[in-house]
Amino acid sequence: MMNCRALLTLTVLTSPVWAQTEAGYLRPILEDEIVAPQVAVFQLRQYILHRVAKPPSPSSAEQWTAASARLRQHLVDDVVFHGWPREWVKAPPKFEEVGVIEGKGYRIRKLRYEIVPGFQSVALLYEPETLSGKVPAILNVNGHVGPPGKSVEYKQKRCITFARHGILALNLEWLFYGELNRKENQHSFAHHLDVVGVNGVGLFYLAMRKGLDYLYEHPNTDRARIGMTGLSGGGWQTIVLSSLDERVKAAAPVAGYSSIASRVEAKEYGDLGDVEQSATDMFDGVDFTHLTAMMAPRPTHLTYNAEDNCCFRAAMTKPFVFDAIQPIFALYGKQDLLSWHENRDPGTHNYQLDNRTHVYRFFSSQFKLPGFEEDADVASEIKTYEELRVGLPENNLTILDLARQLAGQIGRAPLAPDSTARDAERAKLKNLIRFRPINIERVWTTANSKHLGIESKSHLVSMENGLSATAVWLKPIVASGNVPVTMILDDKGKSASAEIIADRLNRGEQVLAIDLPFFGPAWKGDDTPDLLQLVSGTGARPIAEETAVLSEMARWMKERAHVQKVRIESNGIRSQVVSLIAASLQPDLFSEVVNRSGMRSLAYLLQKPVEHDAAPDLFCLDLLHETDVDRLTALSSPVRVISEHPVE
Repeated sequence: MMNCRALLTLTVLTSPVWAQTEAGYLRPILEDEIVAPQVAVFQLRQYILHRVAKPPSPSSAEQWTAASARLRQHLVDDVVFHGWPREWVKAPPKFEEVGVIEGKGYRIRKLRYEIVPGFQSVALLYEPETLSGKVPAILNVNGHVGPPGKSVEYKQKRCITFARHGILALNLEWLFYGELNRKENQHSFAHHLDVVGVNGVGLFYLAMRKGLDYLYEHPNTDRARIGMTGLSGGGWQTIVLSSLDERVKAAAPVAGYSSIASRVEAKEYGDLGDVEQSATDMFDGVDFTHLTAMMAPRPTHLTYNAEDNCCFRAAMTKPFVFDAIQPIFALYGKQDLLSWHENRDPGTHNYQLDNRTHVYRFFSSQFKLPGFEEDADVASEIKTYEELRVGLPENNLTILDLARQLAGQIGRAPLAPDSTARDAERAKLKNLIRFRPINIERVWTTANSKHLGIESKSHLVSMENGLSATAVWLKPIVASGNVPVTMILDDKGKSASAEIIADRLNRGEQVLAIDLPFFGPAWKGDDTPDLLQLVSGTGARPIAEETAVLSEMARWMKERAHVQKVRIESNGIRSQVVSLIAASLQPDLFSEVVNRSGMRSLAYLLQKPVEHDAAPDLFCLDLLHETDVDRLTALSSPVRVISEHPVE
């Protein structure tokens, strides 16, 4: 009979001996920097620049007129109003007058108007004291002016001056400013409109277009002399609405936009702009250069500031939106109708007297009016915020309210069980996120270790699209090369999953801990969410890039480890959705997906609400409208999907 000591010795010799590692040992390996944040962001900048459209270069005026018409219709119908109810888009202007203020040489009519049902805004109509016959009309839009909103002093001065010189001047409020200053109207909530199936830029467009509708229908408006102007976000509104709606006959945007190329190239980005300024798909094959060119041959006056402390410095902007576009105006014999002014007093981000004076000259010239300047007493006419207050309903919707309302109206047919229906659903999902496979260009091995029974290799994984992921491969030294593989994803970066990784290693498995593009410490910069919105603006989808990289790395790991399928363990809502989409599109790659701290439904993005900057990849146009966590789980079959500790 074999004694106990011999039995124990035999057991030890014939059984696998796995290392028993701990998270504390693994964490320094996982935290070791593989790619510097500056390099990662540079890759992203290059990725965007490769997608930016070059300025148009038509050969004739006739060619550009036809191309502009096609582009205008595409941008309005397919992009701006993507998903929006047609009855909202086509609704006539609904304005209500609620009071009048008499001024010296002008009067102000207080107006309240509907953007969409349940969502109202306010406006002020400045009109000449004596109004008769047909007169010019100018739409004045706000930028990021803070609490004063429409009552900001330089805008009041401009509108008073216009009215005193025979012009109807409509002064619009803007979302999140003035009377619309509610937290849920922050522009970032337009992302929540995207995810429920309507392009967020449509709300901003409707808000300003309703003002144009009002002026166009005003009995005293000369429709041949309608203009538009505004600073910063108002400059953005001016070029967008004016280029897409030919009822605007002359436009004067002030420090409101530049080519995406010059925004991305700048060493100091400044303000990359809110979501509407890089709206989803708005710049897929298009740039702001095209919008400027679409003004031809309508008079266009561009104003930029030499030392702008916000966004668009004159010298960096001019080559793209003026120099490159002037030849297009020349095709019409109208090169003088594209004019330029560089402000140096004060030279910062402003619409002060120097800029206003040049705009007065522009509109008086184009509208055949006697030249005019600002009266010395205009400052004494400035009204307070309360004096100009119009008033909004207490239950007025906000951007977030509207997104939640639209989410509540979503209905989907159940996912059919047959393979044909599921293949069709996968094709639909691929199209929705604009998925394209991405090959690995090179796997760089940047470090390795063999210690305390664990071996590791750190990798920089360069993809053919110019982006990269980082990964750390770990395995018990004594384990064979084909033991099961678990891929680890964590919203906080791979080092945050050290305990989970230790657990898998202690089971005798090998692990690939991954930071996908836009995950982990390399992507923690403040500019990353804005840059990712630019990715969506140029027609790609960050979540598609992440999914494609995950799928390709799973394929690479399968071949390396000689296993049939790999497992995924994810932690966090971003990792959850990327894992589920990958499993839905290519279930043959995966055996099991375990999600921790994930969502029960994508509706969580709206109900919490999750801020865009916390999960920029999840605010994919139409994502919640077309699918959800339960649907992706079903589509992943036969992959086993397990959800643990979902967020509430």
